Amino acid sequence: TNGASDGVRMMFQICIRSPDEATGVKDGMLVPVPQYPLYSALTTLYRGEFVPYHLNEAGGWSMTAADVKEQLDDARARGINVRGLVVINPGNPTGNCLSKDAMKDIIQLCADEGLVLMADEVYQNNIWTSTLPFHSFRKVAAEMGFKEEYDASGKGLQLVSFHSCSKGFLGECGLRGGYFELFGIDPEVRAQIVKLASISLCSNTLGQLATGLMVRPPAEGEPSYPKYKEERDAILSSLQRRAEALSTAFGKIPGMSCQPIAGALYAFPSI
Repeated sequence: TNGASDGVRMMFQICIRSPDEATGVKDGMLVPVPQYPLYSALTTLYRGEFVPYHLNEAGGWSMTAADVKEQLDDARARGINVRGLVVINPGNPTGNCLSKDAMKDIIQLCADEGLVLMADEVYQNNIWTSTLPFHSFRKVAAEMGFKEEYDASGKGLQLVSFHSCSKGFLGECGLRGGYFELFGIDPEVRAQIVKLASISLCSNTLGQLATGLMVRPPAEGEPSYPKYKEERDAILSSLQRRAEALSTAFGKIPGMSCQPIAGALYAFPSI
C-alpha cells in the first residue's frame, strides 16, 4: 500500500457498515485520544461513530483494557455497534510504548468482545527506551495461543497489523510504502479485501522497493551490511538524542511538562 494509511482506509471501509435505515444504529470504532486524526476522519467518512478512549498521561500515556472496556460498554449502552479497536504503538502523537502485559490484556479483551484489533505499528523501529521494548501484537497473540487461522467458534482473535517504511529510519517521513497483515480473519472477509484492493491502482514503485528492503534488510556478512548498519545506527542515535533533549527542554519551561518520549517521533507536552 502507499504507506500504512491506504491499508487503514481499506480496513475501515470493510469494518464500518452503513447506518441501519430503520433504526439509525451506527457501527463504531474505539480510537485512542490523543490520536492520529486519520482514524476519526475515516470513521466520519464511512458514516460510523467515533468512540474515544482516553490515554493516561500520568502513566506515560498508557492504556488499560479496563478503561477500554468501560468506553465499550458505554457505547453499546447508547446503541452503538462497536466493531473494532485501534491501538497505536508506539504512540502518535503521544510518543508512548505499551507494556507487554497491557498488550495481553487488550488482546484478550478483543477476543472476548469480538472486536477487530487494528494495530498501528508504523513506529516500531523508533524506540528510545530500554524498559519498554517493542512487541508486535501478532507475536504476543501467538504466544498467548491464538491462531492465525480463522476461528469459526468466535473465540479467536481478529487482528490487522499495519507497518510502513515511511516513518522509521528508512523512509524518514518521505517514501510512501507499507503493508498490512491479517491474523485470524474470516476467509470470506479476506476475499472482500482482495476485491477492494483490486479496484485500486498498485502502490508506487519506489515505495514497494523500500518496503521490500525494510522487511529484508542487508544481513551481516553481505557487502552492503556495514554501510547499512552505519546509516541506521546514526539516524536512530540522532533521533534518540533529540527525543531526550526535547522532553527535557519542555520540562524546564514554566507552566509546561512533558512525559518522557519512549518512542515514535513526537512529544505531547501539557500546558
